[in-house]
Amino acid sequence: MSEQHLTKTTFSSFDLPVQVMQGIEESGFLYCTPIQEASLPYALQGQDIAGQAQTGTGKTAAFLLATYVHLLKHPAPAERKPNQPRCIILAPTRELAVQIHKDAETLGRHTGLKHVAIYGGTGYESQKQALLDGVDILIGTPGRIIDYFKQGVFDLKQIQVLVLDEADRMFDLGFVKDIRYLLRRMPAADRRLNMLFSATLSHRVNELAYEHMNNPQQVVIESENVTADRVDEIIYYPAMEEKIPLLFGILQQRKDDRVVIFINTKRVAEKIDAYFRGNDINAAMLSGDVPQKKRMRILEDFTNGKLRILVATDVAARGLHVEDVSLVINYDLPQDAEDYVHRIGRTGRAGASGEAISFACEEYVLSLPEIEEYIGHKIPVASISNDLLVTPKPPAKIERRHRGGHGGKKKSGKKRHHHGRRQHHSRNKTQA
Repeated sequence: MSEQHLTKTTFSSFDLPVQVMQGIEESGFLYCTPIQEASLPYALQGQDIAGQAQTGTGKTAAFLLATYVHLLKHPAPAERKPNQPRCIILAPTRELAVQIHKDAETLGRHTGLKHVAIYGGTGYESQKQALLDGVDILIGTPGRIIDYFKQGVFDLKQIQVLVLDEADRMFDLGFVKDIRYLLRRMPAADRRLNMLFSATLSHRVNELAYEHMNNPQQVVIESENVTADRVDEIIYYPAMEEKIPLLFGILQQRKDDRVVIFINTKRVAEKIDAYFRGNDINAAMLSGDVPQKKRMRILEDFTNGKLRILVATDVAARGLHVEDVSLVINYDLPQDAEDYVHRIGRTGRAGASGEAISFACEEYVLSLPEIEEYIGHKIPVASISNDLLVTPKPPAKIERRHRGGHGGKKKSGKKRHHHGRRQHHSRNKTQA
């Protein structure tokens, strides 16, 4: 982490159990970030927290450390069953749940507490079995958690710590009813430690906090800008036919190790992916219908540097936590101003610097005034020089999945219909 991003407060200045300090030291952490410095003194004393801070500023470590200290200082009652979690951490997306679980396994490796991640799209039976085998800290998305809860796989009677991460996004994705359903089945708010973190503490987020928390202490880490302080923004005005050449020109001129390209539709993602494959560019596409196992493999390859470029719809704008993303390209300007902030927040994380380049084509330029009003400043305009427009090789053939007997043996209508019903049932069963 950059020294500019850190405070002068050390983790060792807190009265932390030795098991927790071991995880901190092995993770290479020494000084707190501002949100950690502001929230930990309250949370470590058992005070509820409603925290606001930009993404990538250390919120996850803040609530994980407070959770470990609380659980270690307040042992579970002897009658607690293995499948009764002591802490539940709710996240809006699968990617964020996976990242929190990864951080928890690292920071909490010496605590003796068992972490289980629950999310849709994969591992239905294995996740269910993990709950039955025993769980201390349950991390996951609301949909599948409620699925298992209603089956009686676990209950919430022994919850000592509740964490709501990215609470504003919970509202955006329509999870609030699910969250309230779970909250009403936990011990009363004054019998547990409650922590809520959000990029914004809007009226609706505060209402949720004060309805289901015990007089939370509000901790706000303000930035002078809505967008990340260390992200340099520029915008181009290409014609539609110039977008692909401009994209290739920028990628040729720059040597960034990790680049995220955001688009608005799967159709455009497939187009860019086809051009990259036709030009032997090391990239992968991430959209909402990518199977969970493939999605996790793509993110792992991107994190490990095996992939240089990730082409993504907004499914990756939240919950994507990858260090050293130095460039974000908005190939399509988002149609929602908040999505612009979330997208470019994938770079300039944890005190590092980054750059965000946006294309304002005629299809999406109408979103620009709203974006600039929301972020509170004009985005600097860059001119498109001839050397920035590179004509690529033709795209590879776009591979599409066909229903029915295209390119294969014909099947009877009855069998196709039966197969389709089975697939639909499976998707409903595992969706979260």
